[in-house]
Amino acid sequence: MTIRGLIARFTQQEDLNFLLTNRIPRAALTRFMGWFSKIENPFVRDTSIACWRLFSDLDLSEAKKTEFKSLHDCFTRELRPGLRPADPDPAVVVSPSDGIIGAFGRIADTELFQIKGAPYSLLDLLGDPALVESHRNGRFLTLRLTSSMYHRFHAPYDGKIERVTFIHGDVWNVNPIALKRVERLFCKNERAVLEMRLPSGEALTLVPVAAILVASIRLHFLDVTLNAQSKGPTVFPCDANVRKGDELGWFEHGSTIIVLTPEHFEFADNVVEGGRVHAGEPLLRKP
Repeated sequence: MTIRGLIARFTQQEDLNFLLTNRIPRAALTRFMGWFSKIENPFVRDTSIACWRLFSDLDLSEAKKTEFKSLHDCFTRELRPGLRPADPDPAVVVSPSDGIIGAFGRIADTELFQIKGAPYSLLDLLGDPALVESHRNGRFLTLRLTSSMYHRFHAPYDGKIERVTFIHGDVWNVNPIALKRVERLFCKNERAVLEMRLPSGEALTLVPVAAILVASIRLHFLDVTLNAQSKGPTVFPCDANVRKGDELGWFEHGSTIIVLTPEHFEFADNVVEGGRVHAGEPLLRKP
C-alpha cells in the first residue's frame, strides 16, 4: 500500500477524522493558513505542495501555469482556456464549480437537509425572510469542493447579481463525517449569500460556505475580501450582469456551494448523490 493509501485509510476512521479536523482551534488554524499559504518562499511552497499531494489527489495538469509563487497561488489557480465550457443549452442551469454532489432535492416548504435525516431551514441559512419566500418549495443542491479541486466558481446562468450578504460564523469542516455529527452545520459556518435574478425574473441563489482552512471568499464584482476579519457592512447591493460560465470568484481552499432555485426547475439526468461534476456541466433544467 502507498503512503497516500495508508494516510487515507488512517484519516477515514470517523472518530479520528472528526477529532483531527474539528476538535482543534478551528478559527486560529484557519487564520494561520491564510497567512502561511501566502508565503512566497520556494522551500515553503514546494514542501507545502508536496505534503498536500500526500493527503489528496492533487492534479495540476489542467492549470494555466506550471510555476506558482506560493501555496495560495496554487490553491486559487486558473485553468487553461477552454477547459470548463458552459453548456450552451438555454434551458440548462450549469454547475457553478467543480464538486461532489451531496444532498439535493425538493425544499419541503422551507426545510432542506445537509444529509438524510439532518434538516435545516432556509431562514437559518439565508437570514432573509423575503429571500426565503423566493425559494419556498423550491429545489436545492449541495456541491462539496475538496482541497485538491479547482477552487474558482462561475455563473450558473445569465442574469444579474443584485445583492451579496456575508454572514459571520464558525469554520467547521464540511466533509460528510462532520455533516453527520454537527446539526445545522451550514447555518453555523461563515457564508456568503449571492442573490441572482434571471432574465425571466426568477430568483437563483448561490451560497458559498466557508470551512476550516478556508481563509476567505473573493468575488470579482466586489472590491472586498469576505472572511472572519471583514469589518463594516455585511450587505452589499450589486448590479453585476453576468453570463453563464463567467467567473465570479474563488475560495482560498475547498468548501461547499449550495444552489437554490424555484420549484419548477428540474434536476439534470447526471445529478446523483456522490457524483462528480465540473463547472459548466448541467445541474438543472429551466422550463
